[in-house]
Amino acid sequence: MIKVIHNNSCPESRAILEYLDENNIKFQIIDVEKEPLSLFELRTLFKKLNKNPSRILRHSPELYKKHFSDTETIDDEQALKVIAQNPELIECPILIKGKVAMAGHPLENVKFFIED
Repeated sequence: MIKVIHNNSCPESRAILEYLDENNIKFQIIDVEKEPLSLFELRTLFKKLNKNPSRILRHSPELYKKHFSDTETIDDEQALKVIAQNPELIECPILIKGKVAMAGHPLENVKFFIED
């Protein structure tokens, strides 16, 4: 079963859920707004993504600048702590299948990930 790290305010995230539903693909939703991930869960997620936490931060000006300055280098542990307290900073959707995860856009990549 595929797990989807989801934020309902994200159009791409809603589109992925719609695609999975329309194609009868079983999935579990993890709504980060309602169920924020713990530091342990975030560390595990980023290992599965094989990316640094700073690479999955939403860079919308108001959210990003609220927590980080444009000039600072973001330490991974600092980013994880900020994300744990502010789950809206995670760039959603993220799909998890077993020991592997990927960003849920573009849709063509998701199709490949699901079929693999």
